[in-house]
Amino acid sequence: MYYKIRIVFFTTFLVLGIKSIAQNKWVTISGTIMDKEKNSLPYVNVTLENKADATFISGTITNENGIFSMKGITKGDYILKCSYLGFTTNETPIYVGEVSDYLDVGKIILQEDITSLKGVEVTYKADDINDKMDKKSFTVSDNISQSGGSVLQMMQNLPGVSVQEGKISLRGNDKVVILIDGKQTALTGFGNQSGLDNLAASSIEKIEIINNPSSKFDANGNAGIINIIYKKNKTDGLTGKAGLTSGLGSLWIRKENLPTIRPQYTTTPKINPSLNLNYKKNKINVFFNADYLYTETLNKNEFVTRTYTDGTIINQQTKRNRNTHFLTLKSGIDWEINERNNFTFSTVYGLEKIIDNGDEPFFNADFSQRLRLWQFLEDEVKTTFMTSTSYEHKFREIGSSLTVNFNFTFHREDEKYFFDNILSSGTSKDAFKLLSDEKVSDLNVDYIKPLKHGKLESGLKLRYREIPTNMQFFPGSNSVIDANAGGKATYKEIIPAIYSNYNYENNKIQAELGLRIEYVNLNYYVNPNHPTYKSDGYNYFQPFPNLRFSYKINKDNKISIFYNRRVDRPNEVDIRIFPKYDDAEIIKVGNPALKPQYTNTIEMGYKKNYNKGYFYAALYHKMIDATITRIATTDSNSTILYNVFQNVGKSSNTGVEFIFNNKVNDWYTYNLNTNFYYNQINAFSIINLYPNPSVYASDTQTLFSGNIKWNNIFKFNKNYSGQISSYYLAPEIIPQGKLKSRYSVDLGIKKMIQNGKGELFFNATDIFNTLVLRSTINGANFNYTSNNYAETQVIRLGYNYKF
Repeated sequence: MYYKIRIVFFTTFLVLGIKSIAQNKWVTISGTIMDKEKNSLPYVNVTLENKADATFISGTITNENGIFSMKGITKGDYILKCSYLGFTTNETPIYVGEVSDYLDVGKIILQEDITSLKGVEVTYKADDINDKMDKKSFTVSDNISQSGGSVLQMMQNLPGVSVQEGKISLRGNDKVVILIDGKQTALTGFGNQSGLDNLAASSIEKIEIINNPSSKFDANGNAGIINIIYKKNKTDGLTGKAGLTSGLGSLWIRKENLPTIRPQYTTTPKINPSLNLNYKKNKINVFFNADYLYTETLNKNEFVTRTYTDGTIINQQTKRNRNTHFLTLKSGIDWEINERNNFTFSTVYGLEKIIDNGDEPFFNADFSQRLRLWQFLEDEVKTTFMTSTSYEHKFREIGSSLTVNFNFTFHREDEKYFFDNILSSGTSKDAFKLLSDEKVSDLNVDYIKPLKHGKLESGLKLRYREIPTNMQFFPGSNSVIDANAGGKATYKEIIPAIYSNYNYENNKIQAELGLRIEYVNLNYYVNPNHPTYKSDGYNYFQPFPNLRFSYKINKDNKISIFYNRRVDRPNEVDIRIFPKYDDAEIIKVGNPALKPQYTNTIEMGYKKNYNKGYFYAALYHKMIDATITRIATTDSNSTILYNVFQNVGKSSNTGVEFIFNNKVNDWYTYNLNTNFYYNQINAFSIINLYPNPSVYASDTQTLFSGNIKWNNIFKFNKNYSGQISSYYLAPEIIPQGKLKSRYSVDLGIKKMIQNGKGELFFNATDIFNTLVLRSTINGANFNYTSNNYAETQVIRLGYNYKF
């Protein structure tokens, strides 16, 4: 009997104990706060109160993506209150049970408070620099002085970005990876950058600059990543935006032509119609973006003086009048199958046609004799098609998801060049034709698992890339063209990679530790009859770690430390064996023996928030091994220069960046960005194999450089706004030489009309016509100076209408 009583007592105690533990179980509540147009609302006040007596239980605010989370909530009935300036307070009853450690309340829609909004304009603009300090985000519509231009022109005003000869640099480094909606595409290049000057900015929502990417991103691009995000609305029904921009460039001749050549383009027209459509009903969202960009441009107007050690001096001009047609179509569908499963299918089509008419005269030292006139016509067509499929599954555990993406890209490059080679002894006809088909397949699998104090990200990627090319040369008499350098070549690349990223967070500390392991097998198969190059390639199995540690001193002050290791793999055009004859006597050639360059980066960041702005500072140091750059050499007694890609050894880049953002009053806000850095290229010696072996050696080169950008935004009233932007780029070193300083001032004005649905804008770039690219190069037995007076001054007038 006593034994039975003990069993009953023990069982009762155990049951009560278990019940007590269950009742004290802690649950995490999360959700997303949005407005009626499904835009996320950051910094919304969220409080949890006991339903019975309105006792305060917990409180927080949403992050920059409108997401909130409250931990340590026990079982019970509660009222969740969400309040935000300009919106009515939302009160949502919720019940916290025992089944799960997580409770997702889903999307909470706040309604505008008409009473409080009467006569008042309530706006919110998130900081350009996010809370992690690893990313800067810039809304394209805020950049009035560059509205209606290309993506490349739009980026000129962004902090830390500089533009040179159609390419962008971040903090003085051009190894930048360009993404569109988070993906690499042939429109902007795989692992490099291209086509930005022909990509219209009118369909772009925002641009993100990621200086310190995590292991989730591909390992290439030591300067960082720029992500271009297209517009896509999620409001119910049919919405859209239509626009038309026109403009004129090359308003006058900056420098007269050398004698006996055809005129430069002047008052060049620009036309950019655009259309964005979005239709949402129930769980289906369909979107469509169309842009057509037609421009006439004085694409290049470069004056070069080459001086050789034997006393020979050659003066030349390269003038290129360009006509560009660029059509971009993007469409797709989002299907919310149910609360846990989403499917997206999208396509991108791009068609670019370029016609170049160029003249290149060569004169002796005193311009008394024309040595050669090289006139060319380039007819180039680039066709791009990309299809993307994405499936996302959300698990029952809040915040846990699996995403699978498959992307396929086809890109065709069809170029035809025709040359008239005019000498005193007669005229000959030269030509070449290039056909290149690029096919890229990418498979990505990403998994996210929330943890008690953070989350775990893991995934894999598999890429197969193949680029067969065929170059045929057709030389005339006395030609500079190397007919033997033509033929076929095929680039093949296989890259499997896996990554894992651990994020930890509490109220003071954020930490991220990631590792990406990448295997690359690259082969470049060359025509066996090529006179110089043979088939080559490389493979590697390498780790790419990253680290981020952030400490919140208080709500207004935060510091971060970053480390990552990245790689820049040679792109196909970097190793392409075919000489490029856009300049008859300064010829560019690839190098199949080129190997990847590796970079280790350390950075420290500090951010201080003010009531009406913020201050951001970053100190960084990059250590680069096997630096990739072009090196120019001569061949025997010829005056022709050959620019060949080489690995030139070690280099470094140490710098500091400051950003001051301040809303001075209701009508004036400024953003001042300064970036100063010290570049060093260590001593090196290389051999250029093409067309014959030539040795070049250089001593260590160092230079202190930087840039300053000052954006001024004026809000004259609720309908009128304006912008004045200026920047100065200090001299900087390049292998064998130096780029000289340059500066520009841009301005723009915008007026809202038709009750805010329409907008008119006018802008002008380089209003003082000062942006001239000047450089000097010193070779083994030559040096040359270059001044490029390409078109930079453009005025635009545009109209957009939202519906």
